[in-house]
Amino acid sequence: MATATVTSTNTNTNTSAPSRRWDLIGRSLMGLNSAVTFAVFINGLFLMADAADDRMMVEGWRTFGYLVFSAMWAMLAYRPRQVPAIWEMVIFHKVAATILAFTILDTTEGQQSSITDTSVATLTIFAYIACRGWQSWRVLQRENAPLTAA
Repeated sequence: MATATVTSTNTNTNTSAPSRRWDLIGRSLMGLNSAVTFAVFINGLFLMADAADDRMMVEGWRTFGYLVFSAMWAMLAYRPRQVPAIWEMVIFHKVAATILAFTILDTTEGQQSSITDTSVATLTIFAYIACRGWQSWRVLQRENAPLTAA
C-alpha cells in the first residue's frame, strides 16, 4: 500500500523573511553602527587615560557602554532575527538618550548627543523594519505551543 506525504508551505507574509536586498541594507547599517561605535570606544580609552580622578568612573562607564553597544549592533548585523529583545532594548535606549539630549541642548554634550543619538536611533529603527527585527521573538516559541493562554 502506497502512502503519500503532504508538505505545506507557510505563505504568511507576516512571518516571511525580508528580501535579500532589504536584509543586506539593514544588516549593513547595523554593521556600520557597530564599527563606528567601536571606534568611539577606542577613543574613549584615550579619554579615560586623560580623565581626572573625579571623572574616571563616568568616563569608564561611558567608554565601556560603547563597547557593549558595539557588540549589540554586531549581534544584530550577524543574526537580526535570532536575538530577541536586543533590537527593542537598543531602540529604547537610543530614543531615550535622544530625548534627554534635546532637553539639554544648551550644553555641548546635549548638542553632540542630539545629533549622534538621533542618527543611530533612526538607523536602528530603519534596520529593524528592513530586517523585520520583530521576528526575533519567534525563537522563543516552542514548537506546537499555543500562542495564547488557554
